[in-house]
Amino acid sequence: MNSPSSDHAERGNELLRVEDLKVHFPVTKGVLFKRNIGAVKAVDGVSFTIDRGETLGLVGESGCGKSTTSLAVLRMQPVTAGRIVFEGIDITAQDRSSGTFRRGMQMVYQDPYGSLDPRMRVRDIVGEPLTVHGIGGGRAEYDERVAALLATVGLLPAMAERYPHEFSGGQRQRIAIARALALEPSLVICDEPVSALDVSIQAQVINVLMELQQRLKLSYLFVAHDLAVVRHISHRVAVMYLGRVVEIADRDALFREPLHPYTQALLSAVPVADPAAEKQRARQVLRGEVPSAMRPPGGCHFHPRCPHAMPVCSEQSPPLVTLDNGRAVACHLHGKTTSPIREVERGHEPVPAHGRMPREAAGHAGPAVAGAAGEAAA
Repeated sequence: MNSPSSDHAERGNELLRVEDLKVHFPVTKGVLFKRNIGAVKAVDGVSFTIDRGETLGLVGESGCGKSTTSLAVLRMQPVTAGRIVFEGIDITAQDRSSGTFRRGMQMVYQDPYGSLDPRMRVRDIVGEPLTVHGIGGGRAEYDERVAALLATVGLLPAMAERYPHEFSGGQRQRIAIARALALEPSLVICDEPVSALDVSIQAQVINVLMELQQRLKLSYLFVAHDLAVVRHISHRVAVMYLGRVVEIADRDALFREPLHPYTQALLSAVPVADPAAEKQRARQVLRGEVPSAMRPPGGCHFHPRCPHAMPVCSEQSPPLVTLDNGRAVACHLHGKTTSPIREVERGHEPVPAHGRMPREAAGHAGPAVAGAAGEAAA
């Protein structure tokens, strides 16, 4: 299957470091005299890194804190504690309205219908970042930049005169990607960028993202719940549960042999295209419901649903540690460590010539990325 590789990322050239990130939302009671009665711990001690040219997939159940983490990295969400280091600079305490790091990181949102202003032409949508940051000269240069950005994502320059409602869902997401690239960022955060699209269009948008990464040396934080998409586009994968990262590993190693019980349960729920293999495959069904982020269980957050829970799991929270094999996991079942967090050596497959997801690869990955029928540019 065509897929990203370690050659694509500059090994050891760190772009982003997130250390013990916490985002808590206070819960108050009362009308006239409000008092704090607790906090929703949406993100509760998340740590990871992203190298230049690398894609880190961030997966987990709905409500586990994936999107909140991405917004906090962008400083669009206030941070309760922890550090965010981008291109060697700690941006945690920087003014969120300042543009010192805004040009270096951009976001592609989930909904291509809600993320574009319906009253603006595509020319103004794509070129708005240029106007805000005072980039470019006169009208001619502005139009030339917008046309180049549209061409980069596979749209015709003449489409700059249209409004968002005149485009399909896949085309709208291409416009959103063009807008994100306007400032030539080094990091693009993709928050479920294909989940709102038809299955036949998803593979096309993934191909666009992969081709842009190869051409522009972009780094991605790819937030998704579709494991088939994550497996195809990511170099490494971080698994979140109830506000915490429970496992980080090379994509192939994680899908081949998941270590954390929660990761095992997630992967066991992914259907296999072969009916015979699907029938013989063992399923791991989790018991109970996801606990409240306001009152998470003590110790390991996963222990009330874990089939391998031990007494220590309810007493001590396992830190995210690196095992002898180089994989990071937060589980008392894998306590032998060589260093506290990180840093996983990447051993990836070769990069395809153009990084595209062919039909056969999409079909192998799963229904979410199947069908690469071409979407009309016009």
